[in-house]
Amino acid sequence: MIIAAMAATSHASSLDEQIERLNADITRHTASVNALEQKLLHPVNTRVAVFLSLANRQALELDSVELFVNEQPVTAHLYTENERSSLGQGGVHQLFIGNLADGRHTLKAVINARAANNRFVRREIVHDFRKQPGTLRLQMTLNAKAPDYEPEVSFVEWK
Repeated sequence: MIIAAMAATSHASSLDEQIERLNADITRHTASVNALEQKLLHPVNTRVAVFLSLANRQALELDSVELFVNEQPVTAHLYTENERSSLGQGGVHQLFIGNLADGRHTLKAVINARAANNRFVRREIVHDFRKQPGTLRLQMTLNAKAPDYEPEVSFVEWK
């Protein structure tokens, strides 16, 4: 009876160790599959990032931005008071990160804001760019100057 109990305990312990080894193997293989999936679906050399900043922080109170790449909507953002304050203090907002093939592409931004003269403005800006191998970072800077406070947008590629 004691020998049978010891054998059962030994067998259960061996089974627990096998289960732990299998769980460790599964975890390791899952991590490998996830890494491979990211590498294949989202390769670093196709990455595109778009950032937004304000040049004249008192000229525009940003309400929202919609972004389209090759006429396809990729993001829309409605700004909170805290986000407007952050942009007003020189912050930069990451609008979009995605993947694009190399070649020519079109970026369209639709900007809604209130100008310093209390006029509501809505602007569509189109920017053509060429994606080359590697990560592309585009900074979109909004500006508006007195007296008419018409929004102007400039684009700069970060290296």
